[in-house]
This record gives sequence, C-alpha cells and structure tokens, in this order.
Amino acid sequence: MKRTAARSKEATHDRIVDAAARAIRRSGYNGTGVADIMKAAGLTHGGFYAHFPSREAMLAEAADRAGGEAVEMMERIAASVPPQQVLPAMMRAYLSKEHLEAIETGCATAALGSEMPRQAPEVRRAATRRIKEMIDLVARQSPDWGQPGAHERALFTVATMVGALVLARAVDEPKLSDALREAALKQLAPTLG
Repeated sequence: MKRTAARSKEATHDRIVDAAARAIRRSGYNGTGVADIMKAAGLTHGGFYAHFPSREAMLAEAADRAGGEAVEMMERIAASVPPQQVLPAMMRAYLSKEHLEAIETGCATAALGSEMPRQAPEVRRAATRRIKEMIDLVARQSPDWGQPGAHERALFTVATMVGALVLARAVDEPKLSDALREAALKQLAPTLG
C-alpha cells in the first residue's frame, strides 16, 4: 500500500513539474503562478506544499525539466543521423519554424534567458547546468572536438542559435523572423569545418 501511495505521489509531482515547465516557457517565471500550475496539473492549490517547500523549489525543478527537454531533443537528433551530419541537423532543428513556434515545449534558454538574472539561485543553478550540457553536447559534435578552440566554437554556436531564436520570436514580421534564422544558419555553416 505504501509503495502505491509513493508512486502516486511521484506521478503527481511529475505532473506538476511538467505543467510548470510548460508554463514558465509560455508565460515566464513571473507570469507563472502556483494556482495556475496546480490547476493545469488537475490539482487544487492546497496540495502544492505536499510536493514543494517553496515556489522557487518548483521553479528550479521546472527549469531543470525544461532545459533537459531541449538537451534530449538535441540528443535524439544526434542519435538519428550519421556523425558528420549531426551538427548541421541540430542547427536546422533548433532554428526551424517548428521550434520557433513551440515556445511552450521548446528551448527554455531562448524562452527565459532574459529573466534568468532575476531568479533565485536554485533556479539559476538548474538553468546553468542545462545550458552547460547543451554547450558540451554541441562541442562533442564538432569536427575538431578536443582541439584548441573547439569549446569556444561551441559557445559561439549555442549563443548564436539561442540569440537568433530569441530575436526571431521577438519580431512581429514573419519575413524578418525567417531572415534571422536563415542568416544564423548561414553564418554558422563555416564553424562546421
């Protein structure tokens, strides 16, 4: 009986974190309230503290989940194409129209990066860990991985992809949005070696 209750509590906790991970990408950290998240998870507001000691603890788990989903997306791409095609495939997927429109399920860094400096340390720590994972994943796909400058090129690649996606989402002109994503892809192409 205790195992069933523990599994049920874990499943409920997971539902809350999933709802929060979507909500922060959709509405930002400050636009994400506990009551709304609990409602989205199909629960009452009163049950929140049975799962989290604070709103910040929930946001940290949500940031970790959202960042992890972006890394997992890139890992799936890496596993699905030949090694020499991984980095271009990652770039195309990240800067695709589909990813542009998938704010709620897409890259948390592109959705939340400008809010990060004002977040609690545990939220920033979770986001930083996932950003570092993304950089490391890109670095490992580089043709010159392990050579001097490879890590710096990965930093540049991730920063360019995230920045281009942020700007492409920010503008209200579809042609400019497309141009920003296409220009980033074109400028990143020489980094492939």
